[in-house]
Amino acid sequence: MDYVGHIFRPPSEAESLLLQVTIGCSHNGCTYCGMYRDPVQRFRAKPRETVAADLDEAAAYSRDVEPIRRVFLCDGDALVLSTDRLLEILGQIRAKLPHARRVGIYGDARTILRKGDDELLALREAGLGIVYHGAESGDDEVLRRVDKGSTADDAAGAAAMLRRAGIRHSVMVMLGLGGVERSREHAAATARLLTAMDPPFVGTLVTTLVPGTPLAAEADAGRFALPDPWGMLEELRTLVADSAFTRCRFHANHASNYVPLSLNLPADRDGALRTLDALLAQRNPRTLRPESWRGL
Repeated sequence: MDYVGHIFRPPSEAESLLLQVTIGCSHNGCTYCGMYRDPVQRFRAKPRETVAADLDEAAAYSRDVEPIRRVFLCDGDALVLSTDRLLEILGQIRAKLPHARRVGIYGDARTILRKGDDELLALREAGLGIVYHGAESGDDEVLRRVDKGSTADDAAGAAAMLRRAGIRHSVMVMLGLGGVERSREHAAATARLLTAMDPPFVGTLVTTLVPGTPLAAEADAGRFALPDPWGMLEELRTLVADSAFTRCRFHANHASNYVPLSLNLPADRDGALRTLDALLAQRNPRTLRPESWRGL
């Protein structure tokens, strides 16, 4: 397989074929993100012949070793490709990997909204099953400060479009992204956004200051301060308490989280709140995931 730079994928795509169809991220401006800052990852589409060769290699593996049942299209915002090109790739996957049951992709609010209902429906019918969307925050001031490039209304509109197209939607939000200064506003607004989006999957990550990123530089200069672990848990409690979901698998078990939780909401809300309230009342560092165990 031809891979350029570091390859990233959602935790739930651990067993998937990682097919790199773009390199880097089309926006690549978020101040907290260090994923695609290597010059080799300057954003561009992978050549058609390279993607086709990778699929031929995967097809041989699927035929001779083990059937490939899931495919994830990398890199950070592969949904930015034209719909025609994505349909071409999805058609090749269907032809060459007949056992594949689902194709996933990263996509942000801007690229989802740009597609339109008819294009998203066509992609779903061609095999696109899930879009992973880093909404990060529902607070427009936080989104502006971190140069997200979209608003909370954009995220809610994108969720509605995916729902109409029948594409599953997994939303990621970041605890601590508002810093100490806007912790309450960030958590409350993010709970409101998640309620408006009502996705079937939500994952929380704890904001990490990645060396070399603008957010880390702001922290070094004293202009930004992350909440402490208990502040992060207060934000998580707000999300669990105040987000109203129809039916959501809510994960706070990414390696960056201080307390791993995996919930079915709203069914598990009361039990989760009892757990979080007990942790916040005790504030015992031994109940937290050790810093050495946490990661991106």
